[in-house]
Amino acid sequence: MVAPLVFITGASSGIGQALAGRFHAAGYRLALVARRTDAIAAWAVQAGISEDRMRIYAADVAITDSIVAAGHACLQDWGVPDVVIAAAGISVGIDTAVREDLDVMAQVFAVNNTGMAATFHPFVDPMRRRGSGKLAGIASVNGIRGFPGHGAYCASKAAVISYCESLRGELRASGVQVVTISPGYIDTPLTQGNRYRMPFLMSAEAFAAQAFTTIERGRSYRVIPWQMGLVAGLLRLLPNALFDRLFAGRPRKRRADGT
Repeated sequence: MVAPLVFITGASSGIGQALAGRFHAAGYRLALVARRTDAIAAWAVQAGISEDRMRIYAADVAITDSIVAAGHACLQDWGVPDVVIAAAGISVGIDTAVREDLDVMAQVFAVNNTGMAATFHPFVDPMRRRGSGKLAGIASVNGIRGFPGHGAYCASKAAVISYCESLRGELRASGVQVVTISPGYIDTPLTQGNRYRMPFLMSAEAFAAQAFTTIERGRSYRVIPWQMGLVAGLLRLLPNALFDRLFAGRPRKRRADGT
């Protein structure tokens, strides 16, 4: 019996890499995508993953043709995956008054939003014809409300939630499931430079274990950890005036220039 196959972007570090490790432990073959393929290869050697259980694809999710080509290469090499996870993402603070930060915002959207759609694109029709498959998008609790200095990231993750919801409705009758996972604060290179308190911080491995179960069960939406789901729900209910006062003066996400 052929082992199931998972296709994961952003697999060179952080959440993507932790998910790769968890799916490998569950017996999946791995199709791993990143710009830094050397980082994936080094991790695979350290993790003891044999070459016959893994393929590495070099792609930049911000460039549509690049990630689409990686998806088609996977289809040609191994066929239609059972699971596709769009885990690649970037988080950079912006100041709308600074012209250069508008380009940063466009880059965040290119990776976090268009890059996600382009990741799913090669697999939608093949999965639909097969009548099964799971497409998992990694969003964030930061997509539930907008935080000062996080305009690009919060907007992009809010768009991920809405996009995956739309896609879920489109594929509802096809047998293809769309799963949206909103992480809270996960200890990865993406968060390690944050200048503010991160409640309920969890390791990437602990997150991956819970995300794996969520994807396997085909749950439509989940916040991990659950405590952040409660916090996010409460923040969503706060009146704008109270929310604004609560987060006034909160340290901002670092901008591209480090400020």
